[in-house]
Amino acid sequence: MENIEQKLISRINEHATPLRIMHVCGTHERTISKYAIRDVISEDIQLLSGPGCPVCVTPAEDINFAIALARSGKVITSFGDMMRVPGTAGSLFDARSEGCDVRMVYSIDDAIRIAEDNQTQEIVFFGIGFETTAPSNAAALLRGVPENFSILTSHKLMPPAMEILTQDTKVDGFLAPGHVSTIIGTDPYEPISKKGFPIVVTGFEALDVLLGIAMIQNQIESGSSSVENAYPRAVNAEGNIKAREMMYQVFKQTDTKWRGIGMIENSGLALRTEFEQFDASNVHAEIYEKVLHDRKVSETDSNRTGLYEECMCAEILTARAQPSQCPFFGGRCSPEDPVGPCMVSLEGTCYNWYKYRHNKGI
Repeated sequence: MENIEQKLISRINEHATPLRIMHVCGTHERTISKYAIRDVISEDIQLLSGPGCPVCVTPAEDINFAIALARSGKVITSFGDMMRVPGTAGSLFDARSEGCDVRMVYSIDDAIRIAEDNQTQEIVFFGIGFETTAPSNAAALLRGVPENFSILTSHKLMPPAMEILTQDTKVDGFLAPGHVSTIIGTDPYEPISKKGFPIVVTGFEALDVLLGIAMIQNQIESGSSSVENAYPRAVNAEGNIKAREMMYQVFKQTDTKWRGIGMIENSGLALRTEFEQFDASNVHAEIYEKVLHDRKVSETDSNRTGLYEECMCAEILTARAQPSQCPFFGGRCSPEDPVGPCMVSLEGTCYNWYKYRHNKGI
């Protein structure tokens, strides 16, 4: 395997021309940083990190809503990474330190069990993530949940965001996310490739990423742009049809805001009317409307974290800047004390640059 990797590195470097290749997956950034792939390929090839970290792209409004619910006496359940991501006035961890009931869970099923065991309390699950996590949340609602349970939905869909990036960011090709592609398949990327952007779906080993880079090079050298699958052991053209059926039985596409990008048409998932009794924004509409109003009044730049105007997470999520260009990186902002969302999650670009590159003086 090592010999194959070396052959791919040699091939990439021998054919190197100036290229900007973007990935949109936090796990791809982790692989690239962990195995120092940027250091072993030609400097002519820039590997750009896009908005592929689910907690990083969750807008401040949704975090503010979760905190407001917690402060009103609701029990908030959330994945661990989400607990430390800042809204405009602190994080869920901060709310818990104030005495609010905020609990870390590993899945929606954990949150449902808490609701079943505490039927006099209102339990809210903070549902985040891309096409990979939405089907499991949909399946839980289809199975049935207690009346005291609701979901704060902040799910995102990746292809609409990639479409926006082709308009706003200088990019020559994409490494498409392996996890998302197991659900949606490769077909949804076809409209983007037909606009002239080579796309290769890749897995998460260093070998997978190197193969994806080489395949994009091949397309550009031949003057073509298509969707190729370098991860056939997990991804096919159709994806997981059953998972998508469940997802769209419960959710419908809606416009939604991405931190760092702004509002993107049809890039989010909202609960359908049949499930509105479990929609936290409907069940707790008064709190939700107040959060939106307060955010609108205080908003000076929707793409900022709100805590530190100089934080560059917005630029980093759209590859307009690298973590090392942020004035807080490695100083005021670290995994132990993050300022922006990109330093919080294991999938965050700043986190991975800090963990794997900061000790090299980068």
